[in-house]
Amino acid sequence: MSKGRMEAFSDGVLAVIITIMVLEMKSPVGARLTALRPVVAVFLSYVLSFVYIGIYWNNHHHLLHATQHINGSTLWANLHLLFWLSLVPFTTAWMGENHFTTWPVALYGTVLLLAGTAYFILTRALISLHGRGSTLARSIGSDMKGKISLLIYALAVPLAFVQPRIACAGYVIGAVIWLIPDRRIERTLAQ
Repeated sequence: MSKGRMEAFSDGVLAVIITIMVLEMKSPVGARLTALRPVVAVFLSYVLSFVYIGIYWNNHHHLLHATQHINGSTLWANLHLLFWLSLVPFTTAWMGENHFTTWPVALYGTVLLLAGTAYFILTRALISLHGRGSTLARSIGSDMKGKISLLIYALAVPLAFVQPRIACAGYVIGAVIWLIPDRRIERTLAQ
């Protein structure tokens, strides 16, 4: 299988994930602006999840752009990532519908942690396939952003049992870290 097929399949899965999330949002009853108040939490959880799916889509694209070929291990690692990302619509809906209460926030963070771990495994599988001296390995480097975000999720999940809003702030910080442009792969490929 070519890396193009894996990328196309992944793009399709991510598009379906975003579609499912938006379909989970129900329109409010009533025509007044105050009718939106009950769905604010649902909308905020959707925005956060949309940003995360966008981050994964963008980074997955860059990762595969620096990849020359794939093998069975990378296919399975990619499916592992897609599995955890496919749970984002469920945890997003549960968290939003329950207004960011403890268990939904903790489960949301657990899915973020497991998706981040799966992405880390995918990058390691691709580096193993291409070698430590490859363009891919050089462009990923020490992957400090990946390690920091995993640490944030790992800390935020138990914090959900203390104060769910602090955990949510951690999830937002994790997203902001990735929204800051990371040009490692682009710079390395340009050299």
